[in-house]
Amino acid sequence: MENRLRILHLENDAADAELIQGTLDTAGICCAITRLETESDFEAALQHGQFELILADYTLPTFDGLSALRIAQRQSPDIPFIFVSGTLGEDVSIESLKFGATDYVLKTRLSRLVPSVQRALREAQERAELRRSEEALRRSEAYLAIAQSLSHTGSFGWHLASGDIFWSRETYRIFELDPAVRPTLDFVRSRVHPDDRARLDQIGALISHISRDTAPIPSAGDWKDFHYERRLLMPDGRIKYVRVAGRAVRDARGDTEFVGALTDCTAAKEAERELLEVGVRERTRIARELHDTLLQSFQGVLLRFQSVSRLLPERAMEAKARLDSAIAQADDAITEGRDAVQGLREFTVPGSDLAQAISRVGEGMVNDASDQRRAAFHVSVDGEPKTLQPVACDDIYKIAVEAVRNAFRHADALRVAVEIRYDNEQFRLRVHDDGKGIDPADLSRQGRMRHFGLRGMRERAAALGGTLEVSSEGAGTDVELSVAAAKVYVTVEGMNA
Repeated sequence: MENRLRILHLENDAADAELIQGTLDTAGICCAITRLETESDFEAALQHGQFELILADYTLPTFDGLSALRIAQRQSPDIPFIFVSGTLGEDVSIESLKFGATDYVLKTRLSRLVPSVQRALREAQERAELRRSEEALRRSEAYLAIAQSLSHTGSFGWHLASGDIFWSRETYRIFELDPAVRPTLDFVRSRVHPDDRARLDQIGALISHISRDTAPIPSAGDWKDFHYERRLLMPDGRIKYVRVAGRAVRDARGDTEFVGALTDCTAAKEAERELLEVGVRERTRIARELHDTLLQSFQGVLLRFQSVSRLLPERAMEAKARLDSAIAQADDAITEGRDAVQGLREFTVPGSDLAQAISRVGEGMVNDASDQRRAAFHVSVDGEPKTLQPVACDDIYKIAVEAVRNAFRHADALRVAVEIRYDNEQFRLRVHDDGKGIDPADLSRQGRMRHFGLRGMRERAAALGGTLEVSSEGAGTDVELSVAAAKVYVTVEGMNA
C-alpha cells in the first residue's frame, strides 16, 4: 500500500474511471486513485493530499479541465498533469500543453496512457533531482561565499583564448571593483603597485608562451602551479598585500585556463609590522632604561670610588663613609637595572616630590666632586606645585637627572641651576649650566656616537607629548622641556587636568 502511486482523478463518469484503473493495473502500475468531480473537492484534495499524478477529463458538468490545470499549476506545480478525455481537438491540445499539461490521451486510445504516465513520472523525477542539485549548488555557492568572506580569499578564472576573466564576489571586494563591471587585465595592472608591475609583466610574457596551443603546459616549477605575493595600490593611497595561488590547465577543447585563489593578507602584514615595531620600541625602552638607571648609577659609583681614593690615607674615616655609601649605591643600581629590564620597575619619584628628588641627585654629585671642582647647585620652583601623573613624573625626573649629570660630568660646570615651573597651561623644566657646552656636530645628530643621553631625553619628551629644546652657544647649555598641563597634571579626582 505504501508503494502505490497516488493519483488524483478528476472524472464524473465512474465507468470511464474503472476502465482507466484497469488499464493501469493491467500494465503493472500499482496505484491508489482518488476520484473527484467538483472544483471545491479538487482544491481541498490538493491542499491536504500528497499526490504524485493528476488525471483529468477536459469537460465536466460543473467544472472544466483547463480550470483544474490552472489550479494545479498554482497550488502544486510539480505534480504531472495528464488530460484523459473523450474528445480533444488539436487546438485545445496545444493550448493545454502551453498552459503546463504534461500530456493528453484520448479515452478511445487508452493504450497510450501507460507510456504517457511512465514518461510523466520519469520527467517529474528528473525535475526533482535537478531541483535538488540546483539547491545543493546554491547552498554550496552560499557556503563558499561566506567562507571566502571570512577568510578574505577570492577565486578567479582566466580563459586565455577568449580573454574572459571570472571573479568571485570576494575577489571583486579585494580589488574594490563594482561586481557589475567586467574585470580586465588593464584594470588588474592598474591596481598592482608600480614597484611590482615589472614582475607582473614577466609573468605575463610566460603566460603568453603557455597560451599557444602548441606549447605544452610547463611543470610545477615552471609556473604550471604558481604562488606569489603582490601589493595593490588603491586609489586613495592605501596599500593591500595579496597572496596569489593558481594553476594552468587545458580545457576539453585544448584551450588554456588559469584558475586560482587570491587572499587579502593585509591584516596579517600589518600585524607583523606592528609586532616588529613593538619589538623595536621595547628594545629602545630597555636601552633607555639601562642608560638612565644601570649605567648612570654605576657612573655615580665610579665617581664615589674616585673621591674615596682622593681621601686616602689622610681622611680614612670620611673615606670609609663614602665607600659604604658607594657600596649601597651599587646594590641599588643592580636592583634598579634588573627591574628596568623586566619592565617591573616602580616609579622613581612620588608626584609631589620632583624638586626634592632632583635636589638629592644634584647634591650627591656636588659632594662627590673634588674640593677644587665643587660646583654650585640650585633647584627653584615657580608656581604652586601640582601632583604629576606617575609615568609622566618619572620621565620628567629622568630628563632632569640626565641633564644635571651631563653638566657635572661632561661640561665641567661651576654653576648648575634647575628651574621647575607649574603653569596652569604648561609644565616647564629648565636645566642650565655654565660649562663648556656641546659640540654642534653632536647636537645636530642628537648626541655623541654610541652615547644615548640626548637621544633618550628626546624620546622621553616625545612620549610625554611635549617638546625638548637643547641649546648650546659655545659656553653653557640650556635644556628646556615644555609639556601641556593636561598631559602631566592629575586632578583632585585622579583624572587628567
